[in-house]
Amino acid sequence: VQLQASGGGLVQAGGSLRLSCEASGRIFNNLAMGWFRQAPGQEREVVAAISWTGSSKYYADSVKGRFTISRDNAKNTMYLQMNTLKPEDTAVYFCAGDPVYVDFVRGGGINYWGKGTLVTVSS
Repeated sequence: VQLQASGGGLVQAGGSLRLSCEASGRIFNNLAMGWFRQAPGQEREVVAAISWTGSSKYYADSVKGRFTISRDNAKNTMYLQMNTLKPEDTAVYFCAGDPVYVDFVRGGGINYWGKGTLVTVSS
């Protein structure tokens, strides 16, 4: 599976961005998917995750109520709608996929990674 993230950019605090992650390969529908981010000098952290059916979703406390994860299995695409962005949301955002949803929640190994897309939020 190859994952390609897009949609990053520069936005002012309080603004919105929508990230997309397009997957190649037929196993997308069997994968849980998620978004991670890594800010300069910080460790990579999970932002949100979604099960392969979309029925289970996980959000980091720092983004709850502001970010929404979704997926369209017919289009092999996952999304992250980011609203009310803050300067501390500035990071490179990575999309990822794994057969096991709880790996995102409990910090397990993730099988598939895409290249990141940079989100910069100015104050």
